[in-house]
Amino acid sequence: ACNNFAALCDRSYSNITQLGAHNSPFLRDGANGLVQSGNHYYNSTVQLDAGVRLLTAQVHRQNTTLQLCHSSCALLDAGPLTTWLTSIVTWLTSNPNEVVTLILVNADSASASDIATSYATADAVSLSYAPPSTSSPPNPWPSLRDLIANQTRLITFVSSIDPSPSAPYLLDEFTYLFETPFRSTSPADLLRCGVDRPTSFGGNTATALQNRLLPLVNHFLYDNGTSVFGSSVNQPDEARVNVTNAPGGPGEGNLGVKSDRCAAEYGRAPWGVLVDFFNVGPAVQTVDRLNGVSVPVGR
Repeated sequence: ACNNFAALCDRSYSNITQLGAHNSPFLRDGANGLVQSGNHYYNSTVQLDAGVRLLTAQVHRQNTTLQLCHSSCALLDAGPLTTWLTSIVTWLTSNPNEVVTLILVNADSASASDIATSYATADAVSLSYAPPSTSSPPNPWPSLRDLIANQTRLITFVSSIDPSPSAPYLLDEFTYLFETPFRSTSPADLLRCGVDRPTSFGGNTATALQNRLLPLVNHFLYDNGTSVFGSSVNQPDEARVNVTNAPGGPGEGNLGVKSDRCAAEYGRAPWGVLVDFFNVGPAVQTVDRLNGVSVPVGR
């Protein structure tokens, strides 16, 4: 099996829907006092064990170290990027038929060289996929089977980065992906499927798809009006997550309805679906349906 299902092995990487954990390392658990800015109850490797295959994180510079921080390191600091990467490499080593994707939000515009240093320290470079071109998406993308056979099972997209020949595995996110609007504060907001970023497409989703960008659907609610240290902070709306992540039903803005709406608009299933509190719903049920699979192996 590949990514828990034999049926996915020969599909192109671009033709699979991945469940994504938005702000994956930022936890709402006993270790940090159930901080309200946390996006998940369980850590990144537990997420991977449960079928999540796309992890996002915010990278900030703190002195000379790249840290995983939620908006601000004073608000929620999840530790060094290197430590997190090491945990993912360890997981990949223990799960040799799995392909994992990372999206790093490069909040302080760290250079490719700086991020590459963290990858080298974590022994993540040899596992990382480097496409034929850094200026356009592969056509076609390799299959999961090919990525596994070549031992290039870690794909990394980085926002706000200048590609570097010395780190060809650090991919400029918006050369390869487009995202739907990420700030939703009402269930109606969640129903938006159009391209929001990159802004170069002017909101024209059809053009983004024609340019072979992979559609990444943001599907999480923020609780409006949270202020920390005098600044507005995007705090996950935990109270509504049972409906937000539901695979269907009457609740407005649920994941099942949103995914079907976006698939109809795109003429294809979304490539990725990002959620908070990944285990609620359960969100993976919608992703399995989009992939046309059932009875997972090793989950």
